[in-house]
Amino acid sequence: MQSVERVSVGRDKDGNPILTSESLEKFADDGFILIPHLLDPEELSILKTTVENNEVVKKHAYGRNDGQGRKAKVVLWNRPGTDITGIISRSEKVAGTMEKLLGGEVYHYHSKIIMKDAHTGGMHVWHQDYGYWYSNGCLFPDMGTVFIAIDRTHKDNGCLKVVKGSHKCGRIDHTRIGDQAGIEGERLDEILKRLTVLQAEMEPGDALFFHSNVMHRSEQNSSNDRRWAFLCAYNRADNNPVIEHHHARYFPLEKVPNSRISLCKPTDSMDGKDFFSLVDDVSMVALDPNFKEDMKK
Repeated sequence: MQSVERVSVGRDKDGNPILTSESLEKFADDGFILIPHLLDPEELSILKTTVENNEVVKKHAYGRNDGQGRKAKVVLWNRPGTDITGIISRSEKVAGTMEKLLGGEVYHYHSKIIMKDAHTGGMHVWHQDYGYWYSNGCLFPDMGTVFIAIDRTHKDNGCLKVVKGSHKCGRIDHTRIGDQAGIEGERLDEILKRLTVLQAEMEPGDALFFHSNVMHRSEQNSSNDRRWAFLCAYNRADNNPVIEHHHARYFPLEKVPNSRISLCKPTDSMDGKDFFSLVDDVSMVALDPNFKEDMKK
């Protein structure tokens, strides 16, 4: 299987990726773009130390049953906050780049750490992020995610797989698979026959920006290598969800210069981040009314 192309882009004086017309066209055509070394080694070190050692992160981590006997471990929050995870998600090179790709002002929808540990990490089934977010009152798929590799990701430790151009298929119906929303059946089979599946093999600090309708999945991690990643999800400001739900409705995103990232400390407070609990997942209840009761068992 081929890998996603790592697109070498120039940087401006502040370290922001310079997106050319060709880069924007690639995102529009493929649904994603992989930018190498978006975080530098110092920034990555602070992020890694923070998420590995913070007791708040450990406290709020939960697992989603993958339907194959393992759980995909996640910790998710809705408000960015002022610790390094919040500063990265508010930085110009992350949030500002997403604004250019989505063509307008964005706000922080949520962020999360996906913890795919060696030998035990669960898979994420084929899905679109908008397959979840559609049920949250987001009327348009003007949304996207930035997947930042904390560890090296490769085929053996369950790297992300993306279907090139699949965002052009529109939103596909999802069903409950384990504790996840997933795509299955003939429509999935036909799409996979026609479109190309690529592996997003990434080095630590690399970032994959992808559209909310891009089909993606990742396999279980049965290797000796951990695969942790930091993901920031954004919604266009003019796509404010029409219902209250378990993620954020519009609030102005206070972007910060990239230079703020390296000033963060692993001990910075994570107060006010509004951590998510799986039992509150409106998206899953929309697929299966029994989901909430199942999570209480």
